[in-house]
Amino acid sequence: MGDLPFSASIEAIRASIQEREAGSARPSGQRDPVFSGFTANPKSGGIKAANETSGDPIYSVSQITQIIKNLLDRELPPLCIEGEISNYKASSMGHYYFTLKDDKSIIQAVLFKGKAQYLNFVPKDGMTVRVKGRISVYAARGYHQITVDTMELAGQGDILRMLEERKQRLAMEGLFDQEDKQPLPFFPETVGVVTSPTGAALRDILQITKRRNHKVNVVILPCAVQGNDAAPMIASQIRRANFYKMCDVLIVGRGGGSLEDLLPFSEECVVRAVAESEIPVVSAVGHEIDWALSDFAADMRAPTPSAAAELCTPLLDEIVSGLDRVKNDLIQEMQKKIENKRLLIRNFSKENLELHFRSIEQPYIARFEDAKEILVDNIKERLKELSLRVEKAKITLEAASPHAILDRGYAMVRNKDTGRIIRNATDVSKGSLIEIVPKEGIITARVEETDFLQEENE
Repeated sequence: MGDLPFSASIEAIRASIQEREAGSARPSGQRDPVFSGFTANPKSGGIKAANETSGDPIYSVSQITQIIKNLLDRELPPLCIEGEISNYKASSMGHYYFTLKDDKSIIQAVLFKGKAQYLNFVPKDGMTVRVKGRISVYAARGYHQITVDTMELAGQGDILRMLEERKQRLAMEGLFDQEDKQPLPFFPETVGVVTSPTGAALRDILQITKRRNHKVNVVILPCAVQGNDAAPMIASQIRRANFYKMCDVLIVGRGGGSLEDLLPFSEECVVRAVAESEIPVVSAVGHEIDWALSDFAADMRAPTPSAAAELCTPLLDEIVSGLDRVKNDLIQEMQKKIENKRLLIRNFSKENLELHFRSIEQPYIARFEDAKEILVDNIKERLKELSLRVEKAKITLEAASPHAILDRGYAMVRNKDTGRIIRNATDVSKGSLIEIVPKEGIITARVEETDFLQEENE
């Protein structure tokens, strides 16, 4: 349906030019709609009547551009176009600028703020959308574009669908778990940067690092950041930094670009290298609206490489100022305490100090004296008890002493040959020598007769 109006418009242009070349006149007051707004006065910049040599009309660039714009605005009806968003940008005024593409062609598109406010989604690179609007010419640059009136999702683009599937699969493996994230070091000695050695991102990182803290070293691990070879190189440099422990924190990223340009940072080998890194990783891919799967695996995401440099590089002036403040606060606090002590001891003379000391000492001395008296009394009482017990034991021992028994007239009898004590008449026989031990001396005797007193017992 769109080919018929466009063909008719070409014919209209051709007919209008032929009429002018033939000098044919239109009715009074009627103008060629295709050439509306133009005049034949050469001094006013209009269409010249004829080339002095060939007689052909001569048009300026702006004139022919305006002719095409008028033609498209009048002849081409509103169209519905389906394509994939690329190079999406949102202006500060609220307008959206992007490119619609398929596998063969692209067309520029603009969605102004008044229409954009009715969208129920946020456009992103890689989305497949269906837009409706008019084809027009942006005269300042001479290219045709579609001014979008309405836009709706026509299904996710192949790239976004692939990235979403990969994201979900890697998330199920735990590569994006928050509990595995590492904190960034407060004051890194060395910052590693995995990026293109010729890109603007590296220049920004070096400038910001030097400006914020010239004591921080920067190690550059160069790699390609787009193309088929980029992902393996990025992953290899991340692993190299870890193997040789080349830095304290690692920035992995690049400057802005289309979704296709950023794809290496979403490759599985890069995501796994970032997740496995023992060195904390800051992902800084593209601008704030850009994203890659490495953002989810990294310990921290920065909206831009410049922001990553600020996150990884502490501001030296702030650190020095903070240390100075702490030092000054400590000095002031110590001086304050010293002054308070001086004021405290200024109220005491030598005599007052002695009296104060005595007032503190006297209660302790009194308690000591009381405790000493109680201890001495307890010791005396204990000694008295022990003396009584010793005396009782002495009387008991003396009462049981053999000498006391011998004093009462008893004697001890023992066998002279064996020395055994004789307790019974059966212990000796007639003729045995015995010794009788009274209190003093020893009496030796021979047994003449033993009597068992059996008959008396009977």
